[in-house]
Amino acid sequence: MAVIDPSNQSERDNYKLLIGSILPRPIALVTTLSEEGVVNAAPFSYFNIVCSNPPLVSVSVQRKNGVPKDTSRNALSAGGFVVHIADESNVAAANAAAAALPADVSELGAAGLTQVPSVKIAVPGVAEAKVRMECVLEHSFPLGGTGETPQCDLLIGRVVCFHVADELLHNGRIDIEKLRPVSRLAGSNYSKLGEIFAMARPD
Repeated sequence: MAVIDPSNQSERDNYKLLIGSILPRPIALVTTLSEEGVVNAAPFSYFNIVCSNPPLVSVSVQRKNGVPKDTSRNALSAGGFVVHIADESNVAAANAAAAALPADVSELGAAGLTQVPSVKIAVPGVAEAKVRMECVLEHSFPLGGTGETPQCDLLIGRVVCFHVADELLHNGRIDIEKLRPVSRLAGSNYSKLGEIFAMARPD
């Protein structure tokens, strides 16, 4: 087995090991609202659950040359964001939202996505998602890189409203086979749900 010291190789080489082994990764399509009223949308696979009481989710937004991206800046200024779960029906649009557009141009039009108002926060959501979560920004942590030039902004959002398509809900649980979630792999590769199996936890 290879033994690799991350301090002895480049950031890119460490990136390849991380995304090639920590998978599949769920994909969050995140919408934010700029101070000028522009709705930004972008997909992130550095995304997961933090806690269920209260419901908290995390999104890590990588910086470019130490400069925060629109998602981070907007989440801070607006105090919230909306997370949408990528599935087979909307993953192409989520990918299209990754295009590098100017901050004053919304990705929604380019991606063919429909804006829908939120219930508890000012940031709009996307109608095409079967699951979306309105989040209030609990914390934003600049991490990695150096003290003067962080590598990313870790956003912790508290879910204040869930939106779930009626056909997915059964006794408070989500039917994942109807959701058909899509996950991120390495490179340009994605994965569908695949085979499902169960194992009982030990006592």
